[in-house]
Amino acid sequence: MFSSLQNSKSLNSFQVLSTETPSNPYPHVTHNETFTIEGISYKLDDQTNVSPSILSKLSRKLHLQPHHPLYILRTQIEQHFPHFSYFNTFNPIVTVQKNFDDLGFPKDHPGRSKTDSYYINKQIMLRTHTSAHQLEVFSKMNTKFLISGDVYRRDEIDSSHYPIFHQMEGAQIFNIQNIEQEISKDKKYLISLNSRKIPLRDNSEVNDDTIISTNNPIQSCHPIEQVNFAIKHLKFSLNSLIKKLFINHDENLKIRWIDAYFPFTCPSWEMEIFFKGKWLEICGCGIVDQNILNKAGQSDKIGWAFGLGLERIAMVLFDIPDIRLFWSQDERFLDQFTDFNDNKIIKFLPFSKFPPCIKDISFWLNDQNFHENNFCEIIRNNAEDLVEDVKLIDDFVHPKTKKRSLCYRINYRSMDRTVTNDEINKIQERVREDIEEKLNVTLR
Repeated sequence: MFSSLQNSKSLNSFQVLSTETPSNPYPHVTHNETFTIEGISYKLDDQTNVSPSILSKLSRKLHLQPHHPLYILRTQIEQHFPHFSYFNTFNPIVTVQKNFDDLGFPKDHPGRSKTDSYYINKQIMLRTHTSAHQLEVFSKMNTKFLISGDVYRRDEIDSSHYPIFHQMEGAQIFNIQNIEQEISKDKKYLISLNSRKIPLRDNSEVNDDTIISTNNPIQSCHPIEQVNFAIKHLKFSLNSLIKKLFINHDENLKIRWIDAYFPFTCPSWEMEIFFKGKWLEICGCGIVDQNILNKAGQSDKIGWAFGLGLERIAMVLFDIPDIRLFWSQDERFLDQFTDFNDNKIIKFLPFSKFPPCIKDISFWLNDQNFHENNFCEIIRNNAEDLVEDVKLIDDFVHPKTKKRSLCYRINYRSMDRTVTNDEINKIQERVREDIEEKLNVTLR
């Protein structure tokens, strides 16, 4: 609870929250509270919604831990772009200006909502994407770079969603007057580099019927010929990256490109692979918004950027079934990847799957402001990583009163031990108390 952090107490004073369940971890904020992270004091206000349990993970930096699957995947991607600059240690605490305003996010964009993002106060937040550093890196006259780091978003609870994940941002820009020659030279370099390594068995299928249109247009300041050069280079770079990563996972890889929208690229696309019978989004990308390059002092450049989630790809490549495992400190998980070499991904071998403890919770909504992300955040704050998933199992409107009732099923399951019914009952009771107090609902 944030009130315990009054008078600028250090983050270290609640590190224990990352492994033990506190009695009441949901933040209660007053305007005179402050706390200190890495020597910097932050004043809390009515925008504050970040919890101690989230802040306690800031120091983990999984993408920098040798032999961790996210570290392995990050280094493999960096090896595909050996001529890029790498930025892996930017602070995840950023200004709202850097995270949203500098990238052209509209004021009413849903990503700005407190239900979607973690705020320390009105001006400071936890970054929701590594793109928050894009303008900063471009401003230092970098023309090709990768940024990786932990990002934070309030989300649902299931095996593939976690409030903290790791993202990699890539960008490359070219002199707009000399783009054809620069791209030709770059492609020759990459082809030559890869030919000296493992030959790429290319049985993959790439489906791309995207076209420039009014729904996904080029920017009015860009000449069409130069844009087309940049688009072809972007797709060449990402197609070759994904083929390289998945060569030993699926020799008959299927890739497809679809139109998308992002505030800081135009035109924009998403790249998907066909996995376990359905299309799985791998990354988003597009042509960099020229306003960003202009603000960075690189108005004579044009280029592309992409962003991909490391967990999303690592779960497929390493056969990791639950995103919570990335945060495990169990040696049975971590020791499986110590013998990694550059040419082979080690598949995860599951250890014991412990039994679940399933609890239902139902309630009447007293207003229309209920948001499932707020509900899931209360569960996380009380149960930490003991929850495998949360599912809505009933949504009912009373025929007479017209009041709406929701029923959720919470699947409690630890990844490294058997939980007891008594332990979960205590957590469940705290969840019930908190949702009634914080979400204006009536328990059933």
